[in-house]
Amino acid sequence: MNKVIILSCHTGQGHNSCAEAIQETFEEQGVGCDIRDGLALISPGVSRFVSWGHSFMYRYLPGLFRWGYRVNEEHPGFLEEGSPMIWLLKRGTGRLRELLETGGYDTVICTHMFSALMVSELMKKTPLPVKTAFVATDYTCCPGTEFCFLDKHFLPCGSLGGVYRDNELFRQRAVVTGIPVRKQFWTGQGKEEAKAALHISLRHKHLLLMCGSMGCGPIIDLLQELTRQLPPDLEVSVICGTNERLRERLAEQYRGNELVHIVGYADDISLYMDSADLYLTKPGGIGVTEAAAKRLPMVFVDAVSGCEKYNMDFFTGMGAAITDPSIPRLAGKCLRLLASDEELEKMRRALRAYDQPNGARRIYEELSK
Repeated sequence: MNKVIILSCHTGQGHNSCAEAIQETFEEQGVGCDIRDGLALISPGVSRFVSWGHSFMYRYLPGLFRWGYRVNEEHPGFLEEGSPMIWLLKRGTGRLRELLETGGYDTVICTHMFSALMVSELMKKTPLPVKTAFVATDYTCCPGTEFCFLDKHFLPCGSLGGVYRDNELFRQRAVVTGIPVRKQFWTGQGKEEAKAALHISLRHKHLLLMCGSMGCGPIIDLLQELTRQLPPDLEVSVICGTNERLRERLAEQYRGNELVHIVGYADDISLYMDSADLYLTKPGGIGVTEAAAKRLPMVFVDAVSGCEKYNMDFFTGMGAAITDPSIPRLAGKCLRLLASDEELEKMRRALRAYDQPNGARRIYEELSK
């Protein structure tokens, strides 16, 4: 393995963060590694439209996303040969073949199902002498997996069902590695040092509220419920991500409140997690894995459901997180947890028992065989 290309997709930041974690590890081992947007191989316009549509649904039409995911689970033909989606992905296979041949790549890693399906279509039409791999970024077997015929499937855990349980071919290709996260989430700083860097009082508990890089979900309602009962020894940091409208609205609403910190897009999420005592978030696959690597207890808001429902069930099932469908009750549970060091420590112990492996390193070892 000398030169690797990772095909990601700009539907949120999670798939890109996973790609960056793999690139970071491979380059440390002396392997050249590039990241490209798989959908841009169809056209930059298609990539921008899919990215915009994904963000729009997450922020404003989560019910539509929830319905669409359920339909895809119940009718997987949406991604089978001859479907409109596969027709669209095939349009990128010519540019993909040219990219692989001229770039001298010997390995292709896909961190999004769309890219994985595109590579599958290419290899059916024009087999190339390259290793191929798909990296699952959620704790479930997502729709379309049964049409993804790559050499390796790297999984977050050994309990996934679907074709990984029912199909011998996929069982042979599956390797449990854990979801790759960047090195900063394995290392980080001590809590006191991180709080000092973010100007959080060392005498206060710290709640981190973030719903993905897009700033979706009921953040406004959650923060309103929290501040209604906010004790004087608790500070809340709200990461709004790319949702600038949300940041402006909250910054105006909580201007002068020294216990509430409104932040836009942040590159130092690792530092915020280091400083936090509890993480209130939607259960995106990468975000929850980053928090798990930090041994950070979590509270989940089911903002969009879909694949994230399985992530939520995975961590609540192990005792590392809690949830509630009611916003007022969810806020109350957050405050009660933060008042109980014993309960927080119990959740941290559950995360230590989980012992999330270094996914990127495991993937490197497997592909180096």
